[in-house]
Amino acid sequence: MRNRGIKPSLVTLVLCFLPVAAIAAGSSDADGAAQPVHRMMLLVIQLGVIIFAAKLGNILFEKIRLPGALGELAVGIVIGPYALGHFGFWAFDQGLFPFSTQTGGAVSPELYGLSAIAAVVLLFNIGLETDLKLLIRYAVVGGFVGVGGLAASFLLGAWAAKVFGPMIFGHSLGLFDPPCLMLGVIATATSVGITARILSDRRLTDSPEGVTILSAAVIDDVLGIILLAIVMGLLSASSCGSDGFSWAHIAVVASKAIGVWLGATLVGLWATRKISFLLKWFGERRSISVMALGLALVLAGLFEEAGLAMIIGAYVMGLSLSKSDITYVIREGLAPITSLLIPVFFCVTGMQIDLSSLSSMPVVIFGLVYGIVALGAKVIGCGLPALLASFNLRGAARIGFGMAPRCEVALIIMTVGVSVGALGPELMAAVVIMVVVNTVLAPSAMSLLFRSDKRGTRHALEKARNEQSFSFDFPSLDMTNFFVGKLITVFESEGFFVHLINRSRNLHQLRMDSTVIEFRYSGTTLTFSCQPESVSLVHGVVLEALASLEKAIKGLKEPLDSTSMRAGMQEDTGPLGTNMLKVRDYLTVGLIEPELKGTTKAEIIDELLDVLVANRLITDRSAARQAVMEREESMSTGLQYGVAIPHGKTDTVTGLVCALGVKKDGVDFEAMDGEPSKIFILTLSPKSKPAPHVQFMSAVSKMLDETGRQRILSARSARAIYRFVTATP
Repeated sequence: MRNRGIKPSLVTLVLCFLPVAAIAAGSSDADGAAQPVHRMMLLVIQLGVIIFAAKLGNILFEKIRLPGALGELAVGIVIGPYALGHFGFWAFDQGLFPFSTQTGGAVSPELYGLSAIAAVVLLFNIGLETDLKLLIRYAVVGGFVGVGGLAASFLLGAWAAKVFGPMIFGHSLGLFDPPCLMLGVIATATSVGITARILSDRRLTDSPEGVTILSAAVIDDVLGIILLAIVMGLLSASSCGSDGFSWAHIAVVASKAIGVWLGATLVGLWATRKISFLLKWFGERRSISVMALGLALVLAGLFEEAGLAMIIGAYVMGLSLSKSDITYVIREGLAPITSLLIPVFFCVTGMQIDLSSLSSMPVVIFGLVYGIVALGAKVIGCGLPALLASFNLRGAARIGFGMAPRCEVALIIMTVGVSVGALGPELMAAVVIMVVVNTVLAPSAMSLLFRSDKRGTRHALEKARNEQSFSFDFPSLDMTNFFVGKLITVFESEGFFVHLINRSRNLHQLRMDSTVIEFRYSGTTLTFSCQPESVSLVHGVVLEALASLEKAIKGLKEPLDSTSMRAGMQEDTGPLGTNMLKVRDYLTVGLIEPELKGTTKAEIIDELLDVLVANRLITDRSAARQAVMEREESMSTGLQYGVAIPHGKTDTVTGLVCALGVKKDGVDFEAMDGEPSKIFILTLSPKSKPAPHVQFMSAVSKMLDETGRQRILSARSARAIYRFVTATP
């Protein structure tokens, strides 16, 4: 019933946009050159379209069991300037996503800047999620994987250009000719952002394969930059007519790249506690997250200035904070930012892919061959070292395909090759095909390989920490939930940061400096896992929380007077608001019993339960009855003025259900005014999922004002009562 307004809402939205579009159309100069205000207006609209389109692509691809990131990339291709984006229409004569006149590129500097910041945020978040102990454990394997993938990709990429290049150039190429060298460098690129997104979505960032891929990708990026510097040196020497080039200069560049990366990582890990202390000085959680992101942006910029990729600096900062006690504080605070920017990153990346440039069959064939060779080079070059280490065939394949996606990094290197004249239009198109082949096949294969829960290592991993687990049992679920609240309060008063890691498992993690404690509760059992040195601390906190719980229980022996609260539910404060629930939405004629026969509270409840059973609304009558009677034992649901609303929560129902009954002679329901109850509405709602339980009871109380009570008591049939209920506004 509540979906009737969807179509009118869409029409209204479109109508609201029309005058804005008209204003936008007249705000640019006659020659199409955009003024600053117009450019910002265009950016705002573009960003809104990208957000909606990226989300739609994400949903569609996940429905066909492909990575959502790939859907965002595909949507970017469709709406980008190489496809629909350059078509002009009434308000935008140059298209919504025109080619940039400032840079000559596919996207505007503003969109490119947002994409770059999004990549920094993504890798910073991935660094925060990385398990440092696993990273150290797999650093050697990650190094071999990165080097293996780099070497195989460069050699096979250059070889493919040498062997199959004649179909484009019409003559043979040497292995050290500029096109071969540049295509070899492009083949080494790894777009870890796509892989990282898949690992993050599946919560596999800290898995052995995930950590190996991420560590190998960092090493791969560093070595790739060094290799690019070497190739650029070769091309520069070749263009100058020199027979060689300065190995000393190349050695300086390589030493600088490795030194900056390794030095920043070691300093960051050493200063983790100091950085954490600095961020906690800002106090409020949101401020901690924002300032941490500020540090990541600064370090990313410094890495770019030093000749390394910005994403490496962001990853180093995230890795430095990964073992601090504010890791989850930062991740929780940045969640809205990552939800906004990361889809923008993939969508804008897709916009830079020109599929329409493919016009020659030899180019298409060469691009496909180049793409398959590049894919195989990464799978073999990265998978073989992993297989020789501690991974089995499944794990090695996961790592190989995880290192294979190529997108924004390959495209950036491609533009470098174009700028130095090493690549022409045909090879640019071939690179685009290679990017598409690897971006489509590698993530799909990776997702398929990770679909199985079987481990990727030859042997089960030992626990990274010598943890101890112990449990406490409580007499009831309500007491367990109440105690957890007290427990969290005590831990926070001790300076711990408490985080809900997994809501479905009720798993919490507590962090303070290097101390990490986890607890979860299932039913009435509360289980802790911690290092041996923290066991006495946990028992002390539990004892303190128990003392607080005992104090609260003693206070409950003198409870608040609930009379005024129960009476307040029936206060006549006017008609129901338009946003409140309507009782008529949950009642039918078959759910109304105008002449109840019971003479006690239990008999009335049983009759109303029978009505629900007859309408097939509950699956377990005894469990439903137990839920209602337990609620009655804690406090009677008899209100005043002859109204009672017995209710309970049970998973024997899938949604909120109710039954209405009338006993004109009245039954003692322990009402607050001492009078017999005559009108009864029994309500049941599920226990394990949300339902408007209290809202419904409030709506019932409002409906049963003095006039409503009289109308129901004077009705002679279920249909007459139903007519009154459905007529109530």
